[in-house]
Amino acid sequence: MRWENLREETDHTGQRALFAPAAPAPSRGTGRAGLGAPAPGPVLAGQDGEAVAIEIRARSVINRVPGDDPMFRWTLNPYRGCSHACVYCFARRTHEYLDLDSGHDFDTRILVKVNAVERLRAELARPSWTGEHIAMGTNTDPYQRAEGRYRLMPGIISALRDTANPFSILTKGTLVLRDLPLLEQAARVTRVGMAVSVGSVDPRVWRTVEPGTPRPRARLGVVRALSERGLECSVLMAPILPGLTDSAEQIEETVAAIAEAGAKRVSPVVLHLRPGAREWYRAWLAREHPRLLPLYRELYGGGSYAPRSYQRIVTTAVREIAARYGLNRPGSPRGTEGAGGDEAGEGRSGEAGGGEAPAGGAARGDEQLRLDLPVA
Repeated sequence: MRWENLREETDHTGQRALFAPAAPAPSRGTGRAGLGAPAPGPVLAGQDGEAVAIEIRARSVINRVPGDDPMFRWTLNPYRGCSHACVYCFARRTHEYLDLDSGHDFDTRILVKVNAVERLRAELARPSWTGEHIAMGTNTDPYQRAEGRYRLMPGIISALRDTANPFSILTKGTLVLRDLPLLEQAARVTRVGMAVSVGSVDPRVWRTVEPGTPRPRARLGVVRALSERGLECSVLMAPILPGLTDSAEQIEETVAAIAEAGAKRVSPVVLHLRPGAREWYRAWLAREHPRLLPLYRELYGGGSYAPRSYQRIVTTAVREIAARYGLNRPGSPRGTEGAGGDEAGEGRSGEAGGGEAPAGGAARGDEQLRLDLPVA
């Protein structure tokens, strides 16, 4: 997608606006989900103010993941930017492709592909489409707050159900429970993979590191509800934060809660800090936990990833504790196993670009988190 092609209106200066409101609007909720409407004129980077929903009309919504051997070949992201505001989110840099910043703008300038359902049905109907697996939630969360207003996911799931197209969803949002009946219907005709992200159940860490997300134990309630309805749901234990959520006691508490929620599999991923997220996380760390700055310089001074030796210590601890709680047994459905590198969650993450391109640049598109969710 070339973002400059979405400039459909002019502002008061006569210049074409970067993002123009789109019509017709989809069926919406009665509230605004904490999101305002952008002021007239172009959307500018680095401005303070309330979170806004910027409505756009996408040229396409099924994005091809480049690379010789991606975990998923196709992804779908109805939103860009994310009001979950996770300080570590690797997708932050994708906002820079839109001439917005990877910090506050990523949290508060939410692009909404209001024609996502219409485009998806058209793309699924193409003779060239072969019905491959489509992954959702590998960039920004499809069940973030904006979904409460725009209600794009029911139409998306319905389109995939009607074509028996396999798909998977990774989320931190409890709003997914609204769509349980549709997910059950889809699971009767195709392969549906479900996973919830819970890096820790420590409420003190959650309040500052993931301020826009539901409580961790509320997310585990999603796992329980999905499992009770026969929809296998795994847990991505990510990210595990050095010095904050990596102690043996914290790992034990989190894994025990995951097992109690009815998950069959848990996959640990140690924090990685890519450009964009790296700077935002460092500023947060200096503000909230300055004592940890030397530790992070030691672990991440050489790049985006902690040393393999440290990753191995953490992921081995998770694996051993998970085994005691009956998780990850041979033959249990594979969920998010392998996210962030090899099966233990070690090494370099496999994010890759999606099918969208920044304005005025080469096709880089939506970066994606590689997850081994169930595929057909």
